[in-house]
Amino acid sequence: MSEPAGRMLDVGDTRLYAEVRGEAHLPPLIVLHGGPGLDHHEFADDLDPLTDTVRLVLLDLRAQGLSARDAAPETWTLPQMAADVSAVAAALGAQRYAVLGHSFGAFVALQHAVAFPGASSATVVSCGVPAARWLEDVPARLETFEPLHLREQVRRSWADEAGVQTEAAFAQLMHDQMPWHFADPQDPRIPAYEERTSGTRYSPEVLRVMAESGYGGLDVEDRLSAVRSPTLVLAGRHDRTCVPEAAEATAAGIPGAQLHIFEQSGHMPFVEQPQDYLNVVRDFLKTQLG
Repeated sequence: MSEPAGRMLDVGDTRLYAEVRGEAHLPPLIVLHGGPGLDHHEFADDLDPLTDTVRLVLLDLRAQGLSARDAAPETWTLPQMAADVSAVAAALGAQRYAVLGHSFGAFVALQHAVAFPGASSATVVSCGVPAARWLEDVPARLETFEPLHLREQVRRSWADEAGVQTEAAFAQLMHDQMPWHFADPQDPRIPAYEERTSGTRYSPEVLRVMAESGYGGLDVEDRLSAVRSPTLVLAGRHDRTCVPEAAEATAAGIPGAQLHIFEQSGHMPFVEQPQDYLNVVRDFLKTQLG
C-alpha cells in the first residue's frame, strides 16, 4: 500500500522533509532538486509515472523547502548534502535505493556517488557537471542569449542570485530566468510549468551562500573513476548552463556509465521531452533495481 506523503527524516543534526509517493514494497528513488534554494516542487508530478517501478522520495535538501531551518550555514556544503543522502536512506530503512539528482541536485548526487562508492544501487545524474569549471562560460553565453528582448532580463536574474533577500524576490528571479533553461526560450509550456510548481518554498539564504561560493565548488572530475554505482548521465542538447559536453566528460570518467542526450531539450528535459525522459530513466532503473 502507499505510504503517507510528507514526512520529516532525522539525519543527525537536522531533519529533512521528504514527499513520498508510491508503494512501500518498491525500492526508493531519492530525488534531489535543483537550485540551490528550490525544493521538491520543482518536479511537480512529472516523475509520478515512475511509481510503477520505484517509490519516489522527493527530498528537500538541507535548510531548503520544508526541511528544518536549524542546520548551521557552515553545513550547507556539497559533502554534507551528499552525506545526508545516505542518512536519508538509513532513516527510511532502505537496504537498496537509487538516487536521481537534477541540476544542483545532480551535483549532490555525483558528490554522493564519489564519496560513498557503491552505497546506492543506481545513480541518475540529470543535467549536471562534474566540476565548477564547466560553469565558467555561463557569463559569455549570457552575452549572446537570444531572443534579444529577453537577454537583459535573464542576465539580471543571474546577477541577482548573490543578493536575493526574500522568497518573493527569489520567485521573481526564477520567473525571469526560466526562458534561459528551455531550448525554446519562449516555449509555450513555461507558464503551465510555473503554475504547477507554484507551491515552492524558496530559500534565499542558501542561494546567496551558494552563489557566492561557485554553487558549492563541485570538483570531482578527477575522482569519477571511484564511482561504483551503475550510473546514467542525462543532458539536454541545448542546455546553456550544464552543457552536454560536461555530461559527456562525466560519463567518460565513470566506469560503465550510460549517457543519454535529449536532442530537443535545454536544462529541463523532464518538462521538454517528458515521455522520453521517463522512458530512459525507467528502463535504467528497471535494469538496476529489478
